[in-house]
Amino acid sequence: MNLSGWVKNTSKGVTIEIEGSNETINIFIKRLQIENPPNSTIYNIHKIYISPKGKNNFKILQSNITQSPNTTILGDIALCADCLHEMNDPSNRRYNYPFITCTNCGPRYTIMTGLPYDRPKTTMQDFPLCAQCKAEYENPTDRRFHAQPLACPDCGPHIELWDNNGVILAEKEIAMQKTIAAIKDGKILAIKSLGGFHLICNAQNEKTVQLLRTRKNRPKKPFAVMFSNINDTKKYCRVCEQEKKLLISSQAPIVLLQKKKRCNIAYSVSPDNPYIGSILPYTPLHYLLLQELSFPIIATSGNQTGEPICIDNKEALLQLKEIADLFLVHNRPIAHRADDSIVRIIAKEPMILRRARGYAPLPIITQHNNNNKESILAVGGHLKNTVALAIENKIISSPHIGDLNTPKAFEGHEDAINTLCKIYKTKPAYIAHDLHPDYQSTKNAQQITQQKYNNTTLYPIQHHYAHALSCMADNNLTGTAFAVVWDGAGYGTDGNIWGGEFLHITKDAYKRTGHFLQFPLPGGDLAAKEPRRAALGLLYKYEKNKAFERLKHLFSENEIELIKTALQNKINCPTTSSAGRMFDAVSSLLDLCKYNSFEGEAAMKLEFIADAKETGTYGFKIRKNGVVDWRPTIANILEEKHTEEKNAIISARWHNTLTTIIVKMAKNSKEQNILLTGGCFQNTLLLENAIKAITKEGLKPYWHKKIPTNDGGISIGQCIAVNKKL
Repeated sequence: MNLSGWVKNTSKGVTIEIEGSNETINIFIKRLQIENPPNSTIYNIHKIYISPKGKNNFKILQSNITQSPNTTILGDIALCADCLHEMNDPSNRRYNYPFITCTNCGPRYTIMTGLPYDRPKTTMQDFPLCAQCKAEYENPTDRRFHAQPLACPDCGPHIELWDNNGVILAEKEIAMQKTIAAIKDGKILAIKSLGGFHLICNAQNEKTVQLLRTRKNRPKKPFAVMFSNINDTKKYCRVCEQEKKLLISSQAPIVLLQKKKRCNIAYSVSPDNPYIGSILPYTPLHYLLLQELSFPIIATSGNQTGEPICIDNKEALLQLKEIADLFLVHNRPIAHRADDSIVRIIAKEPMILRRARGYAPLPIITQHNNNNKESILAVGGHLKNTVALAIENKIISSPHIGDLNTPKAFEGHEDAINTLCKIYKTKPAYIAHDLHPDYQSTKNAQQITQQKYNNTTLYPIQHHYAHALSCMADNNLTGTAFAVVWDGAGYGTDGNIWGGEFLHITKDAYKRTGHFLQFPLPGGDLAAKEPRRAALGLLYKYEKNKAFERLKHLFSENEIELIKTALQNKINCPTTSSAGRMFDAVSSLLDLCKYNSFEGEAAMKLEFIADAKETGTYGFKIRKNGVVDWRPTIANILEEKHTEEKNAIISARWHNTLTTIIVKMAKNSKEQNILLTGGCFQNTLLLENAIKAITKEGLKPYWHKKIPTNDGGISIGQCIAVNKKL
């Protein structure tokens, strides 16, 4: 537009000084918002008018970060169409180059070591640009102008194929050829991707998939499958237009798709599950693999079960040596791990179940401003952990970390905390943690306060209150609301395990106005892994000692006697109101699942068998104190004949009954805004039924879309809870 001036990165974002006529400047500002780069987001524009300086050129100035930055850390971006075309062009100098990129695609967060996002503050700083790349980098008319990960075969990273002792077998194109041959031969490979390692093998080879399950000690949890393109995906799965948009988006998440009846994918990829976690290639390396393979591949996180995804070559060799036959590695360091994100379509809208690569750590903009201008650190819960940092009206959540059950997971949790605080150059004034005193995240918060931030104030936040607030943040809601918060477990203010909660959210607090009738969990935490124990505890509450006779087929005689003694004497049998454990119990009562090999397995089996045409419900009672008595429901279920055909009807009636309970409690609340949150609302049948029923009553349902409804959203809710107290 022939405007003069300059542009630079600063602590607060992008600063542009332009000089010209008022009319031209106004047009420029309008075009800036319409013609901004495809992967950019403009949160706001602040204008200041200054006197003309008579400049006649336009420059990019050196970045200026002199204080704690409040700009955005960018998510990693899938390979763009232009780069894919060049990579497949034999006449192009980047032909078949696994690290081709431009300004519009490639790594961001995973290679960043600081803000602003300039090459010296990325892991590309050790790869000096060759003359040709430098010319592209400095040319304002080039697509690679200031593309920080810019590289080519002459000056950039390269790949190597290792055996599982770390011996180099091949490099560059030969390494790629040998990798493709090994996958065709039924081998399992650990491949270094964008945010960590993938374990990859032929998704149609039942024997290889079973071997991967055995080696990884992952009996039934579904694996993600990478298809070569959208048309290939449609051969195996049903794909609606919204799902297609997600698959081909710049975030390129795993999308849960319904299998077709004749789906030529190995049964063991997602056993007894109507869905396949489907993903398309999002790096040049993935494309180079899939273009030479005639079948889809498993692309699951490269880690040992329960530990964070591996990001370092030597670490991967050590951790995955007994799982992978070969290792395809590269020499571009990964600064921060980022698993693949998981998304599904619910109620015709995308719902993020795992917020990681592509989405995190992009900020959540909230109306709950931190008025003190001091940062809040939230350390999340114990399962599906994330950490978050609140700065002014932004909440920056880390990518998915995982369950904090192992020392490696603890390290990942600490790394995520240190990364956010380091990049944003902040010392948090407040640290929020879960109310549960034994969570590792709680202990980490206490340790941080003692060892690093002496003047920091600790805030314990009730688990289900954090769920409700994260749902409000997701929907940009303030004020009051009625929250239905259902999950597996959360520490209650009364010392019991909560999980089937009805909360009235007020301006600056909450009140527990109802919950499911509590029942004992024999074995405590063990009941989360053994639905049969939840079933026994539920029936013991319903019919006392008759429960042992009814469920004796699920236990040995010795187990029955031990559990009977424990229940009668209240030994390691904490009481709970958990909706998640109730799902487990009903699933076990129908002989669908005795043991959970992964979290949510029993509840998923119950959901998947439901007869969609069934409209019946079971009985229940709501007491004056808001306690929902489920015993009439269980009585009805026990009266039914438990055949395969009848179980489909029972499951549907169970879901319908829960929907009826939600609606009655919502109407009793006298609130217009109804929140549906917690891990149980990952259940499509439950959530969609509830949305329809609440809407039919003239109330407004709100559920999660950008923030996970499971414990991955807890840290964001914790930030808001602290802000309400300040």
